[in-house]
Amino acid sequence: MGVRPLVEVLPDTPAGIRAARRVVAGFLAVASRPDPRAVVSCVDVVVPGGSRVRGEWVHVPETAEPGEAPRSVGVGAVFYVHGSGFAVASARTHRGITSRLAGLTGLPVFACDYRLAPSHRFPAAADDVGAAFEWLLGQGVDPGRVVLAGDSAGGHLVVGLAAELRRTGRPGPAGMVLFSPLIDLSLALARARERRSGPDPMVSAARATSLVSLYTRDADPDSPRLRFTPDTVAGLAPMLIHAGGIEVLADDAAHLASLVRAAGGEAQLRVWPGQVHVFQALTGVVPEATHALREAAAFIHDCLPEDRFRLEECS
Repeated sequence: MGVRPLVEVLPDTPAGIRAARRVVAGFLAVASRPDPRAVVSCVDVVVPGGSRVRGEWVHVPETAEPGEAPRSVGVGAVFYVHGSGFAVASARTHRGITSRLAGLTGLPVFACDYRLAPSHRFPAAADDVGAAFEWLLGQGVDPGRVVLAGDSAGGHLVVGLAAELRRTGRPGPAGMVLFSPLIDLSLALARARERRSGPDPMVSAARATSLVSLYTRDADPDSPRLRFTPDTVAGLAPMLIHAGGIEVLADDAAHLASLVRAAGGEAQLRVWPGQVHVFQALTGVVPEATHALREAAAFIHDCLPEDRFRLEECS
């Protein structure tokens, strides 16, 4: 009743996108309640080669001094990539998810920021995520102790990162957690689901298509970094995929699970009845958000060696 009408009418102009960012940030500030124990340490560094890495460590208080990598980083970490159509949101807006994953797992979470459309088109976001992951490994994290996680467009970036690591022969993560992943960047699956099941409470397929096109415009839609196939996702780490039962991207989640299984991989798909797009962020208003994050934390626990992992309850 509040978010969708505003998002639908805002134009795809620089001013309209800035307004959309304010709307989403304001909504999540009210509806997405962070874990009160969490401490945030911002990161903004230029790495060798000239890439800029931005984001934030989200962790429990005793693991780090401000601005430093958490001391428990050698145990492992969650590498999180936010969504919102490659054009909206940030690591900060998603603290309701990242802080609670940190609290539930006892692991530090690095939430990656990336350049946003329309100012920065493909492959800017994918390149930034790749540079941030390499930087993370440079902090002393074993890739076999990293779980990649992301929502919506961030889910696409996470799958793309894992596929690129495999393609180039570099070590991949221990597992992947995806909340309402955007997989079909043409949004054909979303439009078909909208016709079949009715409107999404948060955003229309047409609006989502327009927003995503700000990032993909002029790019080759068949690029393996944009369009996933069984070959693209072959050999990837086990995945946990969540989707809301009344969102237009539910078929994207099912499509990804089918691709992974067709390639011989492991993909657990869970569709939550009655839930909206990335409901896991709505920790202040939706009880299922906490249940879903607990399930994600348990999956992360299963991906990592038990002797180095401690699963905690989140307040």
